Amino acid sequence: MRRWVAATAALALAGCNGSEQPAPPEPSPTPTASPASIIRPDVEVERIEPALEPLEASVTFADAGGALSDEAISDLETIVESPQLDAGGAIVLRGHTDSLGEDEANLRISRRRAEMVRDWLVERGVDAERIRIIALGEQRPIAPNANLDGSPDEAGRAANRRVDVNIAVPTDEEPLAEGQAPLPDDAATAE
Repeated sequence: MRRWVAATAALALAGCNGSEQPAPPEPSPTPTASPASIIRPDVEVERIEPALEPLEASVTFADAGGALSDEAISDLETIVESPQLDAGGAIVLRGHTDSLGEDEANLRISRRRAEMVRDWLVERGVDAERIRIIALGEQRPIAPNANLDGSPDEAGRAANRRVDVNIAVPTDEEPLAEGQAPLPDDAATAE
């Protein structure tokens, strides 16, 4: 049996040491102007652009003051440059505060922040009828307002002072009718 295995191995090795060279690889095809199917090179493939997604962004009011900070303006400039804003969909501005102060006062402050954002957008050419304001006050924090020991969490409070901006992307199924009424502000938070 050993002789048979040795003879088979010797024949296999002898076959590998032959003078035949492997065929050179075929050159890759040059790129074409339009992509082709990998299954059928004669079929062109249509490129599909990714669908535009709604924009969700925040305008920060880290300082408790009543004016737009440089950081807030930077946030707004990014929003103005977005393709979602150009698409023309509805804009919802949700104003927020930290937990300091009375509930009613926080609702008013959150509405004023959202109105400042609206006014800034309108000054830059955004149609006011696209914009809806919702004042939420301290009801929807994104960070803790206090540490576990009860002391103020200043970074958390600063993060909670914001206006969330949501810009919808209009669809072909829901065209805006001419003369359509603007989106109403949230009636529950009207002053």
